[in-house]
Amino acid sequence: MRSMHRRSVTGGTALAVTFTTAALALTVSPTAQAAAPRAVHPALAAATCSQAYLPLPDPSCTPGVLNPDVTQDTIYDTICVSGWTATIRPSTSYTNRLKAQGIIDYGYSDTSMSDYEEDHFIPLELGGSPTDPGNLWPEPHYTTNGSGTSYTKDGVETKLKNAVCAGRVSLDDAQNAIATDWRTALSSLGL
Repeated sequence: MRSMHRRSVTGGTALAVTFTTAALALTVSPTAQAAAPRAVHPALAAATCSQAYLPLPDPSCTPGVLNPDVTQDTIYDTICVSGWTATIRPSTSYTNRLKAQGIIDYGYSDTSMSDYEEDHFIPLELGGSPTDPGNLWPEPHYTTNGSGTSYTKDGVETKLKNAVCAGRVSLDDAQNAIATDWRTALSSLGL
C-alpha cells in the first residue's frame, strides 16, 4: 500500500487510489484495473515498514529526499532566511493523509494521530523535500527503543541549520549526518 500511495502522490494521480479503487474504475484500463490495489480496512492491514530502526525510520520506506532548490549556493536565499520553511511546508491536510497511512504501514499499536509528528526525515531547514513521501514518516512523540523522541530530533535540526548558516558545517555534511543518524549528527560533526 505505501509504495502505491507514494507513486500516486508523486505521479500526480488522484490520491483515491490508496483509499478506494471504485472512483477510478471508469478511467482505468481493464488491465490496470485488475492490478489496482484493493481497499483494506486499517485494522486488517499488515505493516510494510519495520519498527526495528526506531527512533529512525525504516530506510526502505523513508530513504530521505532532498529539495533541489536548496544547495550550498542557495542557503542564504532559502534555509538561512527566517520564515523560509513556512513558505514551502505542506498543508496538514496533505501530511495527515500520509501520517494516517504511515501509522498503518509501520504497524504502530498506538494509532492516535496526535502521538506522532509527520516528520521530514531530512528536515526542511536542511533542504529536505517538503512533499515527497520518501522524506515523510510518522515519527513518535514518545521514546522508542530507549532513545529520543520527535522533540529531541527537532533540537538537533535547529542546531545543524544554525551551524550551516554560520559556515561551521557544509550543507552536504549536515544532510549526511542527519540522514545517517540524527542522534549522533552533532557529535559526528564536532558540534
